[in-house]
Amino acid sequence: MSDSLGMLTPGKKVSLKEWNPKDTQDIKNKEEIQQETNQLKERFAELQSKLFTEKKQAVLFVFQGMDCSGKDGVIKQVFSNLNPAGVTVHSFKSPTTEELSHDFLWRAHSVTPGRGYIAAFNRSYYEDVLITRVHGQVSDKQAKRNIKHIKHFEQLLLDSGVKVVKIFLHISKQFQLEKLIDRIEKPHKNWKLDPSDLQERKFWKQYTQYYEDVLELSATKQAPWYVVPSDNRWYRDYTVLRIAVQTLEEMKLSDPDPRPELESLLPELYKERDKK
Repeated sequence: MSDSLGMLTPGKKVSLKEWNPKDTQDIKNKEEIQQETNQLKERFAELQSKLFTEKKQAVLFVFQGMDCSGKDGVIKQVFSNLNPAGVTVHSFKSPTTEELSHDFLWRAHSVTPGRGYIAAFNRSYYEDVLITRVHGQVSDKQAKRNIKHIKHFEQLLLDSGVKVVKIFLHISKQFQLEKLIDRIEKPHKNWKLDPSDLQERKFWKQYTQYYEDVLELSATKQAPWYVVPSDNRWYRDYTVLRIAVQTLEEMKLSDPDPRPELESLLPELYKERDKK
């Protein structure tokens, strides 16, 4: 099924009913993990600095989930302590006319991270095997063929030094309902609501089924999927932070090689300093 962080076992049947969206692993509240969270944020920043200076590898975090699962929020919370010069965030909206004139992976490839960088995708190329399938824009056969293309694409990224980490933010239908009501009742949150969200909610069962297909068919050891219970925002953020730190730890990042030739520049600098 999965490990303690929700990482799926490749090749295993996936049923989202096996995960409780409210699960917090017996942690009572965010205060209980506040110190650890702060330490994880500091460690994540340290590892990002190594990644940025090493310039040999990159990381792509893909965030998927139902509407109201908190993709924007988790990216803001987890990546807030990093050096923004080394982080890019890209949200995938409805494809433009130009994007539609290319293959479905074209728009994603151009925004994958270069070596030294971390990228976060708010939704992703996986939309082309989810929403398109739900609304009958592609057949089941074509969707599964596209999932194979995605696996080849991710393997290309891996071969190029880009670690791919995919995170499904798992919420309950009731949680989504409360969030939608909240966005309507509170005027300062109205901007968050797209009326189409109410229509997409009607396809909850289909989205669940197709997400299960995606998770099962595209999870690999090198490009894993994680299912993160997300009804409790603080637990969601904490778990994703742990996944991020573990990912970079496993990349065995190193400090850049020293450059002895720079020492020849010191005499001139010493001379200028000593004049003062």
